[in-house]
Amino acid sequence: MIHEIFPVGMLQCNCSILGDESTREAIVIDPGDEIDRILLVLAKHNLRVKLIVITHAHIDHIGGAQRLKQATGAPVYMNENDAPLYDMLDMQAAWLGMTTPGRTDIDSALRDGDSLRLGQTELHALHTPGHTQGSVSLWIPTENKLIAGDTLFRDSIGRTDLPGGDGRKILRSIHDKLLTLPEDAIVIPGHGESTTIGREKKFNPFLRSL
Repeated sequence: MIHEIFPVGMLQCNCSILGDESTREAIVIDPGDEIDRILLVLAKHNLRVKLIVITHAHIDHIGGAQRLKQATGAPVYMNENDAPLYDMLDMQAAWLGMTTPGRTDIDSALRDGDSLRLGQTELHALHTPGHTQGSVSLWIPTENKLIAGDTLFRDSIGRTDLPGGDGRKILRSIHDKLLTLPEDAIVIPGHGESTTIGREKKFNPFLRSL
């Protein structure tokens, strides 16, 4: 499995490109910005985008989805609970002093328990509300990796003071959906360094009461 992770945009959102070495198909997760760079990485590995997956509808994670869909024709998947947040894209841009990016239709709702296939690899969608109402994390058992969006970070958790945020929900999501994963599972957060489930159980100050 090819897995490239790199920060994009002014808020340095971690974009993931997962590629299957046999089919040359790819899934791009959180193409928040810098679509030309994403396309270069895809070309480097000779990958064709099968799906575009959005972990949540904050502008730094979804801002480039329309351009990437235009360039590749790939459908966009997002949890439907974040549709109202996506409708606020212009307001989100104004908060950051950015130009409002183009908006795309969401082609398929990504719900808790859904599975996405890339070659022989399955990605399992975990609905993890709290940072936003529609936040989704992606568990990849064969890779022992969790793409956590902005739900869980190294030594922190996603902020809950923005529209759709809920502090109790995010802690419940982490406790019920994420901390049950293997201790050595690698966590790729929406921003910053990767970590592991075991490390966060031990050191994350926000999880000490869980």
